[in-house]
Amino acid sequence: MPLIQVQTKINADLEICFDLARNIDFHKESLKHTDEIPIAGKTSGLIKLGEWVSWEAKHLGFVQHLTTKITAFESPNYFVGEMILGAFKSFKHEHIFKVSNMGTLMIDKFHFESPYGFVGKFANWLFLKKYMTKLLSIRNTALKERAEIEQLKKNLKRRNVKGYLYS
Repeated sequence: MPLIQVQTKINADLEICFDLARNIDFHKESLKHTDEIPIAGKTSGLIKLGEWVSWEAKHLGFVQHLTTKITAFESPNYFVGEMILGAFKSFKHEHIFKVSNMGTLMIDKFHFESPYGFVGKFANWLFLKKYMTKLLSIRNTALKERAEIEQLKKNLKRRNVKGYLYS
């Protein structure tokens, strides 16, 4: 089973990053280039353990439907989304968050298996692994940008207009 691992360093608190990663509305916004929309299950807000969401999106020129369920959840360090219905034979997406000296290290581990045996393995080698890595990287870049803006807003709220810290 192929594994894609993407690490993203984010200058923001763990909680901000964790909540953005499980935010359905942000997910939709971050992948708007795929016309990804939630169509069933948890369709807005923060997803949590036991909840599921069905997505419709255009990938590789085809409209796809995918349903994932949150099967593990340890706030604010870890959660797992697993495919329960979709184009893959299977996939498991681990979201890991660790405190780092600059804020948060976000680690995505995306385990997937394509259908169709040898043909699926060939598709993995030819383009699918690269496509999925790019998709995760685009999403993580958007998350990093939003999280760092949210962190800045949080830091500014601690100060008043004249620059004095609130007590």
